[in-house]
Amino acid sequence: MLDTTQGGPARRAWAGPLIATVLTLPGSFFAFVFGGLAPMACDNCDGAEAERFTRGFNTAHTVLHGGLTAAFVILLISWCLPWNERNVVPRWILAALAPGTVVLSVLVFASMVPWPS
Repeated sequence: MLDTTQGGPARRAWAGPLIATVLTLPGSFFAFVFGGLAPMACDNCDGAEAERFTRGFNTAHTVLHGGLTAAFVILLISWCLPWNERNVVPRWILAALAPGTVVLSVLVFASMVPWPS
């Protein structure tokens, strides 16, 4: 008899990563579009304000890319963990972290950009 509590094959181990994928991929797309459209907020800026916005935006955009890359890596790791009972909890934790990382990246990006007044 197979004892599934001691590291045997996990049932429905794909559920956490699948839910995270459904949330992370579209969320990352919209975060990337938001980050790409953000410079239009300073279309009518000039001089020092435009320079300040550009410096702040470039740094924030790098942080956004790093956060989205981290979300994809976390998502990939949640899919690649061995499919046994021992990894069910780490798989769900990683699956929850992936979309959370996207949200955190957008919040950090939005707080770092010096929006024009």
